[in-house]
Amino acid sequence: MVEAFKIGRGTYGSPRVLRELVERGLEIGRRRVARLMRELGLQGVSPRKFRMTTNSDHEQSLAENVLARNFEASGPNEKWTTDITYVWTAEGWLYLAVVMDLYSRRIVGWAMADHLQTSLCLDALSMALGHRANVKGLIHHSDRGVQYASNRYREALDARGIECSMSRRGNCWDNAVAESFFGTFKNELIYRRPWLTRQDAKDAIVEYIEIFYNRIRRHSTIGNVSPVTFEEMDQATRACAA
Repeated sequence: MVEAFKIGRGTYGSPRVLRELVERGLEIGRRRVARLMRELGLQGVSPRKFRMTTNSDHEQSLAENVLARNFEASGPNEKWTTDITYVWTAEGWLYLAVVMDLYSRRIVGWAMADHLQTSLCLDALSMALGHRANVKGLIHHSDRGVQYASNRYREALDARGIECSMSRRGNCWDNAVAESFFGTFKNELIYRRPWLTRQDAKDAIVEYIEIFYNRIRRHSTIGNVSPVTFEEMDQATRACAA
């Protein structure tokens, strides 16, 4: 029980702890897992509310909400979502931009900086495009922030044949999956300790995204496996069907 809880770095509630135990061959029910966790003082991380940080007060051209809250995808590189969040350190703000594949919920691109310029988002997009091929026709969804509406960003999407989609004004639910990731990220990492330097925060964020979130953390939307495991299972299934 304690070992399964530690795998989740102290963030797992009873459903994910149960999945860890079942995969280890233990026959146990969720109610018993929940009871034992209470007795052992093991408690997962509870979510906090998020704050809006989007600057949509600009004169850049906007795109239609093509995604229309349809967050399901039938395969990789069909729909991506992206957003920016902030992390406070003793040195000042650190900003994080991520790009997520909605099929596997994997973070395929990310970038960090001490500013909110368009280059931050372009760096995250560049990483995603470097990791993924065959993106023509992909739907790229974001909020209406000035970075995503900028000519430079829209041109980068057009150059790869990617369709741009944007949330409606003041409607955070149109980009709910990205908001949900940031809520999870902050609850499981950022709010658990103070950050003295931007570099300390950067190192921890890279490890969280690339090691824990993408490769270890179980995600209920994709069958309680990690995004990387889900993609590997998907690739194996498609190879067998070919």
